[in-house]
Amino acid sequence: MNFQESETVELKSIVVDDIKKEIIAFANCEGGILYIGVQDDGTVLGVDDPDETALRISNMVRDAIKPDLTMFLHYETIDVDEKKIVAVSVQQGTERPYYIAKKGLRPEGVYVRQGYSSVPATNTVIRYMIKETDGDHFEERRSLEQNLTFEAAEKEFSERDILFGTAQMKTLGIMTQDGVYTNLGLLLSDQCVHTIKAAVFEGTTQNEFKDRKEFSGSLFRQMEDVYEYIDFRNQMHSTFQKLRRIDQRDYPETAVREALLNLLVHREYSFRASTFISIYTDRIEFTSIGGLVNGVTLKDVLMGISVCRNVKLANVFYRLELIEAYGTGMRKIQESYAGTGKEPKIEVSDNAFKIVLPNLNLCTQQKDLNMENTTESLRENVVINLAKELGTFTRKDLEKRLDISQTSCGRLIKQMIESGEIVQVGKGRSTRYQLVRQNKM
Repeated sequence: MNFQESETVELKSIVVDDIKKEIIAFANCEGGILYIGVQDDGTVLGVDDPDETALRISNMVRDAIKPDLTMFLHYETIDVDEKKIVAVSVQQGTERPYYIAKKGLRPEGVYVRQGYSSVPATNTVIRYMIKETDGDHFEERRSLEQNLTFEAAEKEFSERDILFGTAQMKTLGIMTQDGVYTNLGLLLSDQCVHTIKAAVFEGTTQNEFKDRKEFSGSLFRQMEDVYEYIDFRNQMHSTFQKLRRIDQRDYPETAVREALLNLLVHREYSFRASTFISIYTDRIEFTSIGGLVNGVTLKDVLMGISVCRNVKLANVFYRLELIEAYGTGMRKIQESYAGTGKEPKIEVSDNAFKIVLPNLNLCTQQKDLNMENTTESLRENVVINLAKELGTFTRKDLEKRLDISQTSCGRLIKQMIESGEIVQVGKGRSTRYQLVRQNKM
């Protein structure tokens, strides 16, 4: 019997640690046979104890390779030239990719057969095998990152007195029955790679930024941090109807909450691009990656029909009472604007879903701004009259005349100097101010 290495044959004189790589490579590809007791050049050396050799390999496979590969291996003792060798037949596995447990689902842990050698698989090949085995549902696929922690998730579950152990993780789909974390686990872990970017703009366009921030970590942490970011900027304004004072925030809290949850639960996580929240003077826009699920129209969504893209993620949020039921979010957003004269809008493209919440207090804010401008104009007139009356005046003269603080007075003087209406005369304790035309005279 002649022995020669090939794409489906590997020769080993003794049992060594590298045998794991060969077995993984065969299981990830078309299968193959590993002969123990044969040198690379085909020389048969044999093994002293075939049973012990087979047991060592079996234990190695069971303890060091994931997922469980033992059912795809067959051991046979063969007599060649009065010597015994062990033939290990490896079938292609059904839960590819297989990998060295300590290395994880990374190139250094996943091997494939390339010619006569077993080599590390690329990330692209690993993703392909995962998708081929686990299907098209992103959240159900095994995560490439397995070193995950769940501090934010544990806190969220603990606050609701819900257990969050290994058994619960398997039930929810955060990990497989073999203890491998899924992409759902990655999303809820502190190592989540998907982020939300938020920005506040001056006015109604993106010409000028006032603030911007990127939120990362577990989806639970992003949920809390982003809500606080928006809530801080969701101002309260007051109006009066006869003797009754009415307080109203810029955006209904229910609408903000539901729009944010929609952003988290329904986005397409197969894409690494961030989702966006844009805050303008007149509106907030929640833009999520991923359009409508196939077969669902915008009219369906507005009617309350919901086909969830991430069913297991939605189930976790449902168990935590963050969402009540599928399809209720859009209805709640619409109801929160009932009777206000304004309506939220939804915009959809092939790859994006946008919810636009209008600012309920926009008219009130404009009135407040006009009032501020009017007040500022009146103060400037007081400064001009004071200068005409006294010729030159000090900051304390102006503070007393307007009954305002030192800071407000200093700001007013600075504005009028910059606008060219008054000029400073003298320095230090002798500092005084006068009208510019008086200075020219």
